[in-house]
Amino acid sequence: MAPPQHLMDTSGETDAVWVHKEPYSNRPQFSRLTKDLETEVCIIGAGISGISTAYELVSRGVKVAMIEAREVLSGESGRTSGHLSSALDGSYVDIAKKHGKEAAKDAGESHQWALGHIGEISKQLSIECEYRRCPDYEISQHLKGTKEHEEEMKILQEELKVAKEIGLPVSYRPDGVVKGWDGKIDQRDIAVFEENATFHPTQYLVGILKWLTKQPNFECYTHTRMISIEEKSLLSKEVCVSTLDGHTITCKDAVEATCIPLQKLSIVAQMEYYRTYCIAIRVPKGSIEDCLINDQADPYHYVRFTACDEKDDYLVIGGGDHKVGQDQENGRFVELEAWVRDRFTQAGSVDYKWSGQIFDSVDMMHFIGLNQGKSHTYVITGDTGHGLTMGVIAGKLIVDLIQGVKNTWAEAYSPKRLPPLSTIPSMIAHDLQINTQYKRFFQSDIPDIESLSLGSGGVLNSITSKPLAVYKDGEGEVHKFSAICPHLQAVVMWNDTEKSWDCPVHGSRFSKDGVQICGPAKVGLTPADEAGKASQAQAIKA
Repeated sequence: MAPPQHLMDTSGETDAVWVHKEPYSNRPQFSRLTKDLETEVCIIGAGISGISTAYELVSRGVKVAMIEAREVLSGESGRTSGHLSSALDGSYVDIAKKHGKEAAKDAGESHQWALGHIGEISKQLSIECEYRRCPDYEISQHLKGTKEHEEEMKILQEELKVAKEIGLPVSYRPDGVVKGWDGKIDQRDIAVFEENATFHPTQYLVGILKWLTKQPNFECYTHTRMISIEEKSLLSKEVCVSTLDGHTITCKDAVEATCIPLQKLSIVAQMEYYRTYCIAIRVPKGSIEDCLINDQADPYHYVRFTACDEKDDYLVIGGGDHKVGQDQENGRFVELEAWVRDRFTQAGSVDYKWSGQIFDSVDMMHFIGLNQGKSHTYVITGDTGHGLTMGVIAGKLIVDLIQGVKNTWAEAYSPKRLPPLSTIPSMIAHDLQINTQYKRFFQSDIPDIESLSLGSGGVLNSITSKPLAVYKDGEGEVHKFSAICPHLQAVVMWNDTEKSWDCPVHGSRFSKDGVQICGPAKVGLTPADEAGKASQAQAIKA
């Protein structure tokens, strides 16, 4: 089992492939906030959204304080698949139908700009992060020659048509095949999004952090958990960010770069929450074309490459998505490995297996800008499978909004926008589905504590008491916590892959020791016995 410090470094029991070249020990270390302070902008969250926003603000001379509840890069930025693409999960055809052609143009233009901006910054700051341009190949999930294949390729050609109309560099390759695809499965025909990119995400972000630490107008505090953001009034220019330790950061503007805002509902209810799975499998260096690959399955497979050693590269493949807290891994890693081996016969060992979290906006557009009902509190959320480019877009857009600089992307990404009428049925269906998860108040995952194996957990629910989240550690000691998510009182579910407690309603996650590792919940699970209390305290101090 991973030590308590591990949950401070990352949001799961597993490690993503990025630690192969950039171990946790290489990340800059910062101290806990121990006093009240004043600054111009307070950023909550030290992932790509927070770091990108800090970089843009500091570069323009703004004084910034960034806080993080655990260590820097401990959230989803360290567990990404690392692709930089303008081929969006929410298709341009659908975005244009829901929001209009201009919004589709804003989406394409902003993502294409973001993936290029990463290259510009890495060059300016001399960050070695494997950044390079490469094509994104969109392929059918079905075999060439089948009716299903033909239908999917027609849909992809329509997508290319709209993408070209909004200014993206695209092309179509009939009978096109990925170089190095030597398996018998024939999925020829490729819709190409040209001039996309890939990189090593944590090397890039560590490089920016090292630059930021040298700037006089930047400070960062870790192990500093935000508990509230208050604007004095709608007309006030003073924002107070309060921490769990009782300190206050007074600022002109606050930015929640926390994957999801730590609040009850509003835009939280306009998103769906998914777990996604990845493996890194060795392939001989240079044996496969350097590209991004996405098929059209639901959930789809996504592929990219990163360095391993002098002999091999890693092929990183992801997929197998399911709603948070509503399923287990259940063979998804095996399916991903089989997909690769069936198509690339030179594949070697699988060295890394991990999972991450996706925050899907129901209307397919990110939420970047002033939070609903706020005048100086900004949010960045709704990554919809493109959190890396979203974070970079947010850096520019948020800073422009704070400084009153006109930005043509602002309206399309505004958190205050009304959802299109066409999304209402899907929002209602989603709300109905997650509300059925309150049935867990009447269910028990385990018959008794004795049935738990070492290093596992489960919810024990009896009609005579409240549901308990019970974890049995590697030594056989039992740790008990309330199984009630502090966000909206749903019953959590044990995630056996990441050894965490996941909420099936709005995606909050907690470590095996009940420490909050993902919102919208602000705090952790309440310990229900002395062992739980002790292990949680130890984890927080790690």
